[in-house]
Amino acid sequence: MSVAVSIDPDDSTPPYEQLRRQLAAHITSGALEPGTRLSPVRQLAAALDLANGTVARAYRELESAGLVHTRRGGGTTVLEQSDAATEAARRDRLATIATRFVAESRGLRLGDDAALAAIRRALGEDTPSA
Repeated sequence: MSVAVSIDPDDSTPPYEQLRRQLAAHITSGALEPGTRLSPVRQLAAALDLANGTVARAYRELESAGLVHTRRGGGTTVLEQSDAATEAARRDRLATIATRFVAESRGLRLGDDAALAAIRRALGEDTPSA
C-alpha cells in the first residue's frame, strides 16, 4: 500500500471508521488502483498503534462496500470500481466533509446563514452584502 493513512486521537470518530474513510477515499480517487494489495492487518495495526481487530473491521467494512476483496492467505486487494460505486463513495465522502464543516462552523457561533454564505463564496456565487 503506497498511500498515507493516519488516526487522529482527538477526532470523536472511531478509529476503524477513520481508517475506512481514508482508504475508501484513496480507492475511489484512484490513488489505490485495482489490484493493489493493502497492508496486512497486523502490519497496519502496528504502524498505526491500533488493535488488529480495529484494522480488520475497517477492511470488513470496505469489503461490504465492494471496494476490496479479502482472500484468506491471499490478503486484501482493491477491486475495480464501477462508476456507480465510485460516485456513491464520493457522495458519502462529501457528506462526511459537509457534516464536519457544519459542526466546525456552528462551533464558531456565527450562524448557519454565515456558513451558507461562506459556501456560496467558495463556489464563486455572488452573495448579497449584509
